Amino acid sequence: MVDERIISAAAGMDAVTLQVRDLEGMSRYYSRAFAMEPIEERAEGSRVSRVLGNGGVPMVRLIKTPDLPDFDPHQAGLFHTAFLFPTQHALAEVVFRAAQQPETRFAGTGDHLVSEAFYFTDPEGNGVELYYDRPRSQWTYTNGQVDMATLRLDPNAYLAKHLAAGTGRGGGATQASGPVGAHVGHVHLQVGAIAPARKFYVDALGFEVTADSMPSALFTSAGGYHHHLAMNVWNSRGAGPRAASLGLANVAVTVPALEDLDALTARLARAKIEYSFDGQSVTTKDPWGTAVTVSLPGASVDAVLSRKA
Repeated sequence: MVDERIISAAAGMDAVTLQVRDLEGMSRYYSRAFAMEPIEERAEGSRVSRVLGNGGVPMVRLIKTPDLPDFDPHQAGLFHTAFLFPTQHALAEVVFRAAQQPETRFAGTGDHLVSEAFYFTDPEGNGVELYYDRPRSQWTYTNGQVDMATLRLDPNAYLAKHLAAGTGRGGGATQASGPVGAHVGHVHLQVGAIAPARKFYVDALGFEVTADSMPSALFTSAGGYHHHLAMNVWNSRGAGPRAASLGLANVAVTVPALEDLDALTARLARAKIEYSFDGQSVTTKDPWGTAVTVSLPGASVDAVLSRKA
């Protein structure tokens, strides 16, 4: 039975949409650095959309929009897209792969207690996290909230340990494709203020708060995950509605059943938030104008290409 107050515990993240200036260059980078393959594309005049992923699973949609200005790092938008890997060896292989690309901008690492993460910035300035989750049995909690931190993670030691440990076991990246099971694990957003972000992502979309001890950030999830969506004001405090620019165009979430979409539309209606519903997906916008699509799992690539941006 659906709890109409919150999003399904089985909700997860889907392919993120980015508007890019150099479609070929960005496609090449995501393929070479992050082991993604082009799956399908669509051209509508000068507007070309391309979906990349691995194992047929969409992970990112790139839309060629060369006339848009660069993303202002102080406005609301993307902090990073986080791609989750099934094993430490798989993570290490893709991190090593990314480090070999001349366009790569390495942005750091972090042991977050619940996960191990490596951060990059793509050639057009979009943040990217590659990470592995520790087993949930190892997560700890304080006052009902999951404990997260940013501790030192030595990248060279990590790669040396986990590349060697995984040799010959399979599951790693190859030149052709990434490790089976890699997908969008979470998305971290820049917002203008935490209170309206909470009203939209928690009260209306139905995500549950997993950590809010920092007044400048909010972490939310479905089903007790450490976070599917996070928001912060570290670079964007006070930002208003977004101007059209390169960068984040759509955040996508999946829910298991049509009744979950019905519950979502009821919450949005109560909150007086505009939305569209095509029978398979609901699309709305957050207080800063970022499009959010909530759909049933296994959406066709054509449906991914059709999402509003």
